[in-house]
Amino acid sequence: MAKEIDWSNLGFGYIQTEKRYVSNYKNGAWDEGVLTEDANVVLNECAGVLQYAQTIFEGMKAYTTEDGKIVVFRPDLNAARMADSAKRLEMPVFPEDRFVDAVAKTVEANIDYVPPFGSGATLYIRPYMFGSNPVIGVKPAQEYQFRVFVTPVGPYFKGGAKPIVIKVSDFDRAAPHGTGHIKAGLNYAMSLHAIVTAHEEGYAENMYLDAATRTKVEETGGANFIFITKDGKFVTPKSDSILPSITRRSLEYVAKEYLGLEVEEREVFFDEVKDFAECGLCGTAAVISPVGKIVDHGKEICFPSGMEEMGPVTKKLYDTLTGIQMGRIEAPEGWIKVIK
Repeated sequence: MAKEIDWSNLGFGYIQTEKRYVSNYKNGAWDEGVLTEDANVVLNECAGVLQYAQTIFEGMKAYTTEDGKIVVFRPDLNAARMADSAKRLEMPVFPEDRFVDAVAKTVEANIDYVPPFGSGATLYIRPYMFGSNPVIGVKPAQEYQFRVFVTPVGPYFKGGAKPIVIKVSDFDRAAPHGTGHIKAGLNYAMSLHAIVTAHEEGYAENMYLDAATRTKVEETGGANFIFITKDGKFVTPKSDSILPSITRRSLEYVAKEYLGLEVEEREVFFDEVKDFAECGLCGTAAVISPVGKIVDHGKEICFPSGMEEMGPVTKKLYDTLTGIQMGRIEAPEGWIKVIK
C-alpha cells in the first residue's frame, strides 16, 4: 500500500523509511549483506570515519514512470564512481554488481514510499560507506560498513525552475591533485562554510574557480556547470578536480544524440563566461538549475536567457532528459533499471 504522504508538499529532507541495506567488511571480505529495520549506526568512539573522515557516498533516485513502472536511472555509473572513490580513499571496493543489487533491494523493500507519477516527488537513494573500526594512528580503517537508505523527497523546484543568482567564490573547492573528482564526504564538509556565506549574502550557490590559477571555471559545491554558446554549442568544463556528474554525462549524450548539438568538454576560462547565451547547474537533485546571473565581486554577468525562465536550449535538454527518465521518451540502452 502506498503511504499516505502529501507528495506535493514534500521538501528535500529526510523521512525515515522501513528498511535499509547493510553490509560489513571484515578480515578482507564483505559479508552477504542484510536488509534491516534499524536506522541507527552504532560505532566505537574511535571509529575511522569519526577520527579521519574516511567516508564516501552516492546519490540517485527511483521514480514512477508514466506507464507505472518503478525505475532507477543509470545506477551502474554510481557503482563505478563509488568504486573510484573507494580506491582514492584506500577503502575496499564494494562490488559494482552488488551495489546495483543493494540499491534495487532497498527500493523494493520501501516500494510504498516511491511517489506516484506526476507528483514531482521522487525516492532519493543514498548509498554510502565508512571506516568502522577504531583507528587512532593516521591510517586507513581495516573494517568498513556499506549502507543504502532511501527517503522520499519533493520536487527540487517548487513552482517551476526559476533562474538563480550565484557568486564567484573566494574559497577553493578542491586542490589540483586532491579529491575533487571523487564523492568523499570531506569535500562537502569543506564547502559548507562557503555555501553558508553565499546564502547569507543572498546567493543560491558558489561558482568555484580552479585553485591553481583562479582563471578557469570548475563547478559549484554540488553540481557541474553546463553552458550554451550563442551559436548553440553545448560546453562543459573539463578538469581533473571536477566530480564526474552522471547527470552531466547524460546531458552531453542527450545534447549530441537527441538534439544534434555540438558538444565540447574543455577548459572554460572565466573570461569567456560573459559570452555564453545560457548557463545551468546539473545534478541528481534538480537535473538542471538555470543560472540567470553570476556576480563577480560586484560585477554582474547577466545571461541573455534572463531571470524569468530556463533558456530555450537548456529547457530542451531538461525536457528530453526528464522525458527519458519518466518513460515518455525512449531511453538509450542500459540507462533505465526497472525495479518493479
